[in-house]
Amino acid sequence: MKRLTILLCTASAALLLASCSAVRHCKAPELNLPETIAEGQADSTTIADMAWWSFYGDTTLCHLIRRTLDSNKEMLAAAANVERMRQLYRIDKAGRLPVVSGSAYAERETNDYYDKSFSNDPEIGVKASVSWELDLWGNLRWAKRQGGAEYLASVEEWRAMRMTLVAEVATAYFELMALDNELAIVRRTLETRREDVRQAKLRFDGGLTAETVYQQAQVEYATTAALIPDLERKIQIMENGISMLMGGYPGEEIPRRRLELDITMPDNLPVGIPSVLLQRRPDVRASEQKLRAATAGVGMAYADRFPRLDFSLTGGVEDGYFAHLFEAPFTYMAGNLSAPLFAFGRRQAKYRAALAAYDQSRLDYEQKVLEAFKETDDALVSYRSVRESAALKVALRDAASKYVELANIQYRGGNIGYIDVLDAQRRYLDAQISLSNAVRDEYLALVQLYKVLGGGWQMDEEIPRPEYPAREKKK
Repeated sequence: MKRLTILLCTASAALLLASCSAVRHCKAPELNLPETIAEGQADSTTIADMAWWSFYGDTTLCHLIRRTLDSNKEMLAAAANVERMRQLYRIDKAGRLPVVSGSAYAERETNDYYDKSFSNDPEIGVKASVSWELDLWGNLRWAKRQGGAEYLASVEEWRAMRMTLVAEVATAYFELMALDNELAIVRRTLETRREDVRQAKLRFDGGLTAETVYQQAQVEYATTAALIPDLERKIQIMENGISMLMGGYPGEEIPRRRLELDITMPDNLPVGIPSVLLQRRPDVRASEQKLRAATAGVGMAYADRFPRLDFSLTGGVEDGYFAHLFEAPFTYMAGNLSAPLFAFGRRQAKYRAALAAYDQSRLDYEQKVLEAFKETDDALVSYRSVRESAALKVALRDAASKYVELANIQYRGGNIGYIDVLDAQRRYLDAQISLSNAVRDEYLALVQLYKVLGGGWQMDEEIPRPEYPAREKKK
């Protein structure tokens, strides 16, 4: 008993020393995080804490996002990969436990050799065996850690894909609404151009103006009409893109609302603190889990250089005939110690390769953290910029509208030429489209900021339903 206690204590001490030695050459990541995410902002909360269905609010958009998360092929493939890694992790966990197996067999061997008497050797048996490897140096423990880290990395990658798909659907949705609004602006302008052509023809037929004015009006009408096919093409392509995200085929009409131009977005949004950003971003957490898996890989490669000890115990019954089978017990116990003697540097090279793989994962993790902060700062800068731009575009639209009104009055009074009226109308058209695009950019900047802060991967158990059916077939 005393010897057994000494043996166990010695094995435990060896295991502890081996665990410490295995990863002593693994350098910890150097992050040197800034004190705040953005200059002058040190919020305790972040907009990414909001569930995506609460953040966006638009029930139609929420329904499109939910359909995408339920049916997107890449999303389903990522979920299948999570299940695969979960099952592989179960294998790694079970590797530390004994293996119990059983067998029942019946065989009959006959021999009739030359100058020998005929022999008949039947054998019947029922046996059960237990085998177990003693984890002296942590091989199995490191394998379990590696499997667990790889499984958690797959979960975080699945969440990162959810986050990305939510942002992609929202981006396409707002771009689609902006294209609808631009098409509506062009069609309203086309009606104005049509009326201008009619008026110019009346003046020309009445001898009040030259033919040049009439031709100018026709040119402006044709130029405006030429914009419509391209916008309709872009709208159809955008609808097809959303259909594909939702796992559907082209041709489905995507429901959406009107783009509201008179919106007021907050100037500043809570973005959290650096540690919160790293906790919220699933892609960063996935990179961290891959680093942990690489650490375990180093431990496995280190432990693989030392002997392995396993035991096996087999018991059952064995006899030549059924009648006496259960009267012939059988037991067999064995221990096996295997150790590498001459591997010619293969195991050492394997360990060094694992260290290099760890360094690669560590640098990838450090790079991912840098990218997360860069993307966040870029998103904040973009959001502030588009907010200022949208305010200026509102003033530009109002001024262009007044310009058209005054130009028409002065043209009817004979103070300016028709070319000045056309110039005012062009500027007003451009100002309307610029404002529409500026509002679109505000929405897109908000979507991007929400994404880079780590928002959008939450599960959607309770989501507001759209007020009308989301699937409408084109007639």
